[in-house]
Amino acid sequence: MSLPKPHRLRRRQDFQKVYQYGKRHQQLHLTLRSLQYLPKSTTENLPATRFGISVSKTVSKKAVIRNLLKRQVKAALRQMLPRITSGWSVVVGVRPSAQGCEYVEILRELEQLLASAGIVDGH
Repeated sequence: MSLPKPHRLRRRQDFQKVYQYGKRHQQLHLTLRSLQYLPKSTTENLPATRFGISVSKTVSKKAVIRNLLKRQVKAALRQMLPRITSGWSVVVGVRPSAQGCEYVEILRELEQLLASAGIVDGH
């Protein structure tokens, strides 16, 4: 099961914009790049926060392992979705050290990264 459609970052241009202009936060196993959407007026509703997940071949040459890590990050994001504020574009990068990680470690690190970036509400 993946993230709901309004919460997905899908286009290459969106990923590039986050990589180019976003702020980077790092932990041992994950890297987070975040870019805040700036509204044209204060009355404008902010769009849902969108997430992209990047796991390169440097993490593992095996697609099975890369996909497992992606699924774990998606599950952690789905679990935190109610607490996440609107108006952000976020790319979560998985580092090679995450290969032997448990789900709980990924969840904890992702929570810390989102809190340090100011994306999680009420942490």
